[in-house]
Amino acid sequence: MHELQRRLPWLAALLWFAAVAGFGMASPGYSQLVHPVALLGARGEPHALAFNLLGFLAPGVILAWCAFAWRSAATADGWMARIGLQLSMLSALAFAAQGVLPLDPYNLLAPASRLHAVAWTLWWVAFVPGALLLAAAVARRRLAGLAFALLLPACALYGVALMPAPLAQRIAFALWFCWWLLLPANRGAVSSRG
Repeated sequence: MHELQRRLPWLAALLWFAAVAGFGMASPGYSQLVHPVALLGARGEPHALAFNLLGFLAPGVILAWCAFAWRSAATADGWMARIGLQLSMLSALAFAAQGVLPLDPYNLLAPASRLHAVAWTLWWVAFVPGALLLAAAVARRRLAGLAFALLLPACALYGVALMPAPLAQRIAFALWFCWWLLLPANRGAVSSRG
């Protein structure tokens, strides 16, 4: 089971990347440099349901399950690791919720768009303290955890001043998935005590 748990973050990242690339190519007029990721799953878009399932819901649920499984096994790892994993699970569930709460591309102030924005905000807001707590709990991964915890919100919120907003968003998502890919190694370091 441990080997499966190490591979599941890779599956989640590959699902997201393939969904964004594949559905982006299949959507007429869609540009990865001009349009946000969520537009692929917005109401009324072709293949929106399939994208939301493969691009948001499945990766988020997979990673939430990983965090839950790792948290359940982290009884001797200390409160920082357990709360960090709980917040990571919340971040993954918020990522999945972006697929359940698609944008309304014709009215960004509509309730549907606002709920999507809430899920997006909860995604990064839960991630930052979770990553910081896990970084504090795992001494040999402290610098990497701190870097991800600071870079992700910097890209998501302030990257738009330096680059096109859709590119900043994709970098933030990529950073989040990269952090998850490193997490099994981090957990192994934390759990080596018990």
